[in-house]
Amino acid sequence: MVTYADSGVDINLEALTISKLASKLEKTLKYADVLTKKGHFASIIRVGDMAIAMSTDGVGSKILVAEKLGKYDTIGIDCIAMVVNDIICVGAKPIAIVDYLAMEKPNPEIASEIGEGLAKGAELAETAIIGGETATLPEIVNNFDLAATGIGITDPENIITGEKIKAGDKLIGVESSGIHSNGLTLARKIFFEKLKLDASDPLPGSKDKIVGEELLKPTRIYVKPILELLRSGVDIHGLAHITGGGYTNIRRLNDKVAYNIDKLPEPQPIFKTIHENGVPINEMYKVFNMGIGLVIIVDKEDAKKTIKITKKAYNAKEIGTVEEDPKGAVKIKTYTKEDITL
Repeated sequence: MVTYADSGVDINLEALTISKLASKLEKTLKYADVLTKKGHFASIIRVGDMAIAMSTDGVGSKILVAEKLGKYDTIGIDCIAMVVNDIICVGAKPIAIVDYLAMEKPNPEIASEIGEGLAKGAELAETAIIGGETATLPEIVNNFDLAATGIGITDPENIITGEKIKAGDKLIGVESSGIHSNGLTLARKIFFEKLKLDASDPLPGSKDKIVGEELLKPTRIYVKPILELLRSGVDIHGLAHITGGGYTNIRRLNDKVAYNIDKLPEPQPIFKTIHENGVPINEMYKVFNMGIGLVIIVDKEDAKKTIKITKKAYNAKEIGTVEEDPKGAVKIKTYTKEDITL
């Protein structure tokens, strides 16, 4: 059995660490009119008659896979995706991004590739990169690290908080491209340590898929279909980006109801390989997206329209239903036909 903690990432300790940090910062909230609750995907403040959303994120240890293949452009796309997908989860339109690139030593070639990816991601999100910071930190950083901060705008009356979520609502799952940018530490442990594969080796059980290329598939950017949904008049009750923490992310929207997820599509082969090599099924859905990168929660009357609009960009389907339950459980029928609760 191999868990995320075994690979060096303890989710529970991370949560405690974040809690300790955040507790020291709460007193600063009095300096702004904060409109979102703590723990949402993006934070929103009121500025005059507008609401401004902000989010910061990076690409984590996916960088180490890029190093193995010597391919860095997709890392830039991931960096943009992580930020803009969080911003749209509160119903805001991403409008600008600044990036932060910290390097062990300056490397123009790598920086150029990263820049191509950042530009591509910004184009997909129709968002401007208006500046950033590049730092050389030889005693702190090995090779490089990449992060970004984004801002978005919306009407204060149209913020999506999750408070509208109610029993009977439908969960619409939007397909991921694969592993995206979360759980890479655990995935690398399976492929490169346990199975002793190289990044250029075929994915076990698949002749036409390469391990490194599957791990490096860029995170999908869901901005355009969600903005179209918002323009269509669909009343979106909640949006959850399935990133670190897997399907537990849905509870961040509203923890006073339960989410019965019983119609998930078959996950991509990379997830099956990881599970078959020692990662428990419960852990798989707590760490990875398992084929769904974004969950849209709408009234059952809006489900078909939501799927139709979203399918213009990516595959989407109904994956479950909201139920009455004050404990906020996430119940999942796994691809192995087991029932788990997160």
